[in-house]
Amino acid sequence: MAHEQGPFDLTYFLKGALSGGICCCITHGGLVPVDVVKTRIQLYPETYNRGLLGGFRQVIAKEGAHALLTGFGPTAVGYFVQGWFKFGGVEFFKINLVKRFGEEDAWKYRFPIYLFAAACAEFIADIFLCPLEATRIRLVSDPKYASGLITAFPKILKQEGALKGFYSGFGPILFKQIPYTMAKFAVQGAAAEVMFRGLGKDPSETSDALKLAVSLSSGVVAGVAAAIVSHPADTLLSLVNKEGAGGDGAIMVRLFRIAKEIGFAKLCLTGLGARCVMIGTLTAGQFAIFDTIMSFTGAEKYHFVDPALQNDH
Repeated sequence: MAHEQGPFDLTYFLKGALSGGICCCITHGGLVPVDVVKTRIQLYPETYNRGLLGGFRQVIAKEGAHALLTGFGPTAVGYFVQGWFKFGGVEFFKINLVKRFGEEDAWKYRFPIYLFAAACAEFIADIFLCPLEATRIRLVSDPKYASGLITAFPKILKQEGALKGFYSGFGPILFKQIPYTMAKFAVQGAAAEVMFRGLGKDPSETSDALKLAVSLSSGVVAGVAAAIVSHPADTLLSLVNKEGAGGDGAIMVRLFRIAKEIGFAKLCLTGLGARCVMIGTLTAGQFAIFDTIMSFTGAEKYHFVDPALQNDH
């Protein structure tokens, strides 16, 4: 590994996991109102058909402002756990792949490394996220179902069992989250690289303020790209967790029925504007908060180094 980076030991990976948990908890928790409206648009497009701002007004008029915080509990807990495994996992897989390939080959294959590390980390994270995401969607789709996470979780478990109640959406959540996370980390890495190259500086030579600006800017680009890639599966995930959606049968059969019923165009476009706003903001915030907390703990995220530029020094 490059001598100026590291050490990449257990303490580093724990700092990465903690930073990831905190950044995902803060950003997803802060955007719960947007997610409530987005989910309503996806679940009830015939009612919530006035766009994002119109959706806010409809929810407030019908249920009160407090309805915009529906599902906050499972969102905050679920995404702290997911962020722990996702960001910590990406760093773990990325750095170990760099060690395996060596700096020079790692630079050549940096984007496949981003993609592979993100896919592996997200798969592990989704095992823990899925039950809490199913609980969140149940609360948002039916606010009268339960008062919050503590009451909804055992109710779903008792009524439907662990597999159907919590993992009916595991396939869609993988189809949504894995492409989303692959795009998120690869596009952010590419965008940040272009930005630093345009500035004529290496990340290790820049100020914390400039790194933060690059994190925010590249995060917005990555978030919009990731939102578009993963939106069809996000719509399916919202719908399959709605009680009775897709009828009876295996999860893939139910998903096929739902997709056929609403059509490909609506699957890809319903709620997309709201989701791009949400994910663009969320992703920018996540990378900025992650880098800030890592810096606060005394750790610095590994960045790929061009051997040609390194030799010039």
